[in-house]
Amino acid sequence: MQPLIDHARSFRKQSAERPEEFARLAEGQSPQVLFITCSDSRVVPALITGARPGELFELRTAGNIVPPYASEQPTSEAATIEYAVEVLGVDDIVVCGHSHCGAVGALVRDEDLTAVPAVRDWLTHATPKPIGAVEDPTVTDAVQGHILAQLLRLRSYPCVERRLTSGQLRLHGWFYEIHTGSVLAHDAQSDVFAEL
Repeated sequence: MQPLIDHARSFRKQSAERPEEFARLAEGQSPQVLFITCSDSRVVPALITGARPGELFELRTAGNIVPPYASEQPTSEAATIEYAVEVLGVDDIVVCGHSHCGAVGALVRDEDLTAVPAVRDWLTHATPKPIGAVEDPTVTDAVQGHILAQLLRLRSYPCVERRLTSGQLRLHGWFYEIHTGSVLAHDAQSDVFAEL
C-alpha cells in the first residue's frame, strides 16, 4: 500500500504544476467511449489505450459481464451504461475481455465456487457458458466468445438499441493479451479477432 500512497502524494505535487488541465476536468466530463472491461488488476484501460483523464468512461466488472437488462431491478452496471449513452452521449462502447481471465476460466473449467457465493452467482450472468479448451490457460477462445455474448447482451439495452438504430453509437469487441500486450478487435465481416 505504501508505494500507492507515495505515488498519490507525488501526483498531487505534479498536478499542482498543471493547474489548467485539472481545472478543465473540474468543469465536467465528455468521454467519447464507454470502456467495459474486467476488474482484473492486470487490465489497465488508460495504459492500453493511452487515454488521458476524461477520455474514457469505465465500467469494470468481474469477467467484463454485462448483466441482462431489467428495468424493474436496476443494477449499477445498467445505470453506468445508461448514463454513458443517454447523458454523456458516448459515440462508442468497447467490451474488452482479456487472456488468462479467472472468471471465464472458472466457468470453462467448471470450478467449484461455493466458497465465493457472490462470485458464483454473478458468473451466472455469463450465460451462455463460455466454451473453450479446459487446458488452455489463456482461455482465448472462451473469452472471445464471451465478449461477443456481452456485445449481444448490450444490444438488448433500450438506450443502446435506440442509439445503434439511429447510427449514433458503435459497438466494439476487443481482446487484450496480457502476455504479449497485443489488442485484437473483432471484425464483424470475417467474424474473427484480428490485431488492431
